[in-house]
Amino acid sequence: MDVETYIQFLLALVFVLALIGVLAWLTRRFGFGLIPAAPGRSRRRLSVVETKSIDAKRRLVLIRRDNREHLVLLGPNSETVVESGIGVDAEGHLAPSDATGSAAPSGAEAPALATAKGGS
Repeated sequence: MDVETYIQFLLALVFVLALIGVLAWLTRRFGFGLIPAAPGRSRRRLSVVETKSIDAKRRLVLIRRDNREHLVLLGPNSETVVESGIGVDAEGHLAPSDATGSAAPSGAEAPALATAKGGS
């Protein structure tokens, strides 16, 4: 192989990389393949706030949707809502009506929490 073959290879590589860059810029510019954002909605509505591993197969995930948080237990074959509708303000702090300081779950959340802790 001579030097001319290497130069031809490098020029072809640069051309292909430039072509990929131009196509990526065009798709971003014109929004191909992306769902357009709703008008007046610049901030995201759904986010994962925190994740905590319980054991090798299960983890707790705190999910925020709008101004509500939901605590979900994820396992290999199931998902369980431990607590739902935790109110938070814009900065992510508990809303005054939900900041009771009570550590005991109420109602339907009690069996799910016992299952999450490994109880029966």
